[in-house]
Amino acid sequence: MDGSLYPSTMPPAPRRSPADRTTRRDELWLLELTSTPTAAGREERVMVWIDQWLAPRRARLDIRRDDAGNFLIQRKDRSRTAQPIIFTAHLDHPAFVVVTAPSTIGSAAARRTAQLEFRGGVNDPYFVKARIEVIDYSGSRHAATITTLDAAAKPFKRVTVRFDAPPAPNTIAVGDIGRWLLPAVRIAMRELPPLATAGANRLTRVIETHACDDLAAVAAACAAFDRLLKNKAAANLGLLFTVAEEVGFIGAIHAARSKFIPKNARLICLENSRSFPNDSPIGAGAIMRVGDRLSVFTPTLTNELSKCFTAHAKKTPAFQWQRKLMAGGACEATAFAAYGFESTCLCLPLGNYHNMKDIDGVAAGKRPAVIDCEFVAVSDFHALIEMLLVATLALAKAASTTSKTKPARPTHFALMEDLYERTSQVLGG
Repeated sequence: MDGSLYPSTMPPAPRRSPADRTTRRDELWLLELTSTPTAAGREERVMVWIDQWLAPRRARLDIRRDDAGNFLIQRKDRSRTAQPIIFTAHLDHPAFVVVTAPSTIGSAAARRTAQLEFRGGVNDPYFVKARIEVIDYSGSRHAATITTLDAAAKPFKRVTVRFDAPPAPNTIAVGDIGRWLLPAVRIAMRELPPLATAGANRLTRVIETHACDDLAAVAAACAAFDRLLKNKAAANLGLLFTVAEEVGFIGAIHAARSKFIPKNARLICLENSRSFPNDSPIGAGAIMRVGDRLSVFTPTLTNELSKCFTAHAKKTPAFQWQRKLMAGGACEATAFAAYGFESTCLCLPLGNYHNMKDIDGVAAGKRPAVIDCEFVAVSDFHALIEMLLVATLALAKAASTTSKTKPARPTHFALMEDLYERTSQVLGG
């Protein structure tokens, strides 16, 4: 986590408060995490980053890992009777995993060919002749082009790739991660549509990177948790980092089924969700997400947070936030609610969702399918951190002792069980 890794990607930040050093640190974490290779079931590189982040804070924390790789991080000074408040975010992003490595013998073509499965949701046209890179165990990158797509393969789509140059024997192995070949992460100015129906386009400071979803949320969770680490009022705040979300919430379901999470916890799930310019614009603040395409989140917790953000906005004119349904995808908050947890979501409005540029134009046949960097507004990232701080302190005031009432089995329980049964094999890698 060395800021010198990205000296050329950081244009001068706008003048802020005396907390500029903390702001810059948060943005460096954002850059580092969102450029880290990851895939469902292969989140090890992000886990290394988290382990490094935890190292100087470890003496204050109880840190647990379950058999799937999920992290649960809580303060040692927490009350054992008050309800925990837990920020959750997932560590994976749609990406490729090598299933057949290049041959070490045979023809030159065999030595330059591999098969990979794609774990996540990207529309078929985006795979056609797309460029990817495979990252081997040492961290070396091997550029390749997709030559075939088997969209009907189960459990995941499968591609054949041809490497630009034959990799050295045994450098690429089964289980290595592949991802789209994209420019280096950077913070830049981008022209975005106006916030109102009339008006000029806006120049907005954004991060353009491999994987905002959901690593930008991991960075925000770490930043907010770090600020509150010495705050006694936030003693019951924790972090839950899950795996394999992009293939059906499998890590979250595993954590819920195994009783890894305190049953009385109040979960604030963090996401990046596809932005719609006329409804959930980028640069207008992070979003209080009230639901997704499957469900409406726990009303009590959602309404409580909406109330505290409304009050905060009245006292803090510069604070921007939005309250939206965000039905463009599904969220772990639905999975947790299906297992009886009180859960809701805060999210960043996301451009180029799952690295797909102009999804609607491609679907309508009006645009070619192009893979591109995901992006979020840096101001929205900072707004998300602020929302987490406000939410934690507001909920802490209202924290109550553990309820002993056994809840009814929630909606979507059967769906979550079915997803787990069909896809949980990725938890082994």
